[in-house]
Amino acid sequence: MRAKSSHNLPTDSTLLRNWRRWESGESRPDDFYAPIIAAAFDTVTAAFFPKSRPNRDDELLSATGMDTLEFIGRLRMSDVSAATLDAIRITAERLCCEYPYADPHSLHSEGTAWLRRITSLLDGRLTLAQHREILVLAGWVALLVGCVDYDLGRRTSAEATRRAAISLGQEAEHAEIIGWGAEMAAWFALTQGNYRGAIEAADSALDPSSALGVGVQLAAQRAKAWARIGDRAEVERALGTGRAILERLEPPLNLDNHFVVDPQKFDFYAMDCCRVAGEDKLAETYAREVIRNSTRADGTIRNPMRVSEAHLTLAVVAVRNRDLELAVDEGMRAFAGKRRSLPSLMWIAGEAAREIIERFPGDPRTRIYLDQLRSLSPE
Repeated sequence: MRAKSSHNLPTDSTLLRNWRRWESGESRPDDFYAPIIAAAFDTVTAAFFPKSRPNRDDELLSATGMDTLEFIGRLRMSDVSAATLDAIRITAERLCCEYPYADPHSLHSEGTAWLRRITSLLDGRLTLAQHREILVLAGWVALLVGCVDYDLGRRTSAEATRRAAISLGQEAEHAEIIGWGAEMAAWFALTQGNYRGAIEAADSALDPSSALGVGVQLAAQRAKAWARIGDRAEVERALGTGRAILERLEPPLNLDNHFVVDPQKFDFYAMDCCRVAGEDKLAETYAREVIRNSTRADGTIRNPMRVSEAHLTLAVVAVRNRDLELAVDEGMRAFAGKRRSLPSLMWIAGEAAREIIERFPGDPRTRIYLDQLRSLSPE
């Protein structure tokens, strides 16, 4: 610097101290030193110290009267402790694990209350990381509440909650929550007989979910819809897609969480498609596997809603084998479950009813089955 300057410069110790401040970014060389430093590196001032627009952070700091460390510190301040977030994570996981067996009215009340609590945290002071995590936790609980709403036959509320969950997922840029929102749309469409709509909903999120567990579920819903349309090739293609995604996934840590896709659930999907396609032997095999995998060693049922659909599959196979007594017995077992998804149960039970009516239209046992099915309908 001395060699390049035509002016007298401070002592070496002063220059060294200034140099360290410049190099660390603590300060910026002024108009006197900038040309000398540039010359020392054999370049020009504009190349080494390009002029830029005023730094908005500097303007903001100047306006607030705070230095950089204080300003950054305040950005990182939060009204939510790590312990609070841990408690919310545990609660959200517990609620999602209770979905298969808990009383739906109680689960809905608790889920809704927790959703209000979680979203209320967004009004407080949060770090950016906390803000995103709270959006994600709220998204999972919203998905759960939407599923329970639909189980109880509350279509309008279920759709509103599903849309809210997708909005939370989009704001948090969380592909899995967005994918489950699409899966719910496919499920709603399927149980209402809108098979093309179910395919469209599944397709909307299948590619972005190809490395996620929800991708398996989206492919399965797609397969169910194509099975009812009658396109066997598309059914095989959809099941193949789901199987390929499942093969790539790491084994899930918590099989009880409703939003975790486990390998055993693939039998459940295949069971439905085989029953609709008329492959009775395979459908029966899958149904018995579903029942076996869903029954704990003590005889309690881990997934009662899956088991109900498995019994309805066995009912359809029995009636096709001209065994009405067994068909009605399996149907009654399906209706006996306390935890049920009403739209799904009515949908599959209705398909079984058509098979029974077609083969045994005037039999009193057919009337018993139909009367029981009607008793499930909401008033």
